[in-house]
Amino acid sequence: MFSDIAARYDRANTILSLGVHHLWRSRTVREAGAQSGMSVLDCATGTGDLAIAFKKTVGKQGSVLGTDFNADMLSYAPHKASGKGLEIDFEVADAMALPYPDDHFDIASIAFGIRNVDVPATALAEMARVVKPGGRVAVLEFGQPVGLFGAFYRWYSKHIIPRIGGWITGHPEAYAYLPETAAAFPCRTEFTDLMMSTDRFTEARYIELTGGIAFLYIGVVR
Repeated sequence: MFSDIAARYDRANTILSLGVHHLWRSRTVREAGAQSGMSVLDCATGTGDLAIAFKKTVGKQGSVLGTDFNADMLSYAPHKASGKGLEIDFEVADAMALPYPDDHFDIASIAFGIRNVDVPATALAEMARVVKPGGRVAVLEFGQPVGLFGAFYRWYSKHIIPRIGGWITGHPEAYAYLPETAAAFPCRTEFTDLMMSTDRFTEARYIELTGGIAFLYIGVVR
């Protein structure tokens, strides 16, 4: 499914979120504590947006490695990064079995990908494993707004997102799948509890973004 929509994935994201997803990624970089010279692993990097955001902060002295299970999605990332004058490494890798040593990175991140892995807890544990003690794992994921705004968002997700996403990419079924999985995925304290259940974190917290459309989860590695 992601291979089918890869070519127009960025355009669909920008239109459907009205560009707000860029602000969410900027917040992720800040809350993850990224600084010049740090090393970052971005899992499920897709076309590389979050990896690029991290690279702009860690600078030439730092390093960013973007990985994705889907080679078709990943194929768009190197050109995007080089077009911005950024040196970022990209590799095909499974977030549930990362081929990197323990305590290697300062930060590991994943944006809108954790709900698509077979066992999210395994991926979270793997991300924490490759991060140095005291480092952070940042997870950006769609959430479940509540109240009147939540009702409107559920209507938008069910009726508008598949229609517009399908028009842009030619695959409306993909844009029905995305909100359906987000609606069923653990959110708020359910997700921080999942993080803590891996026994890889000393603490985990969440930040609600744009009324609960998205959530940012930050875990401090044990």
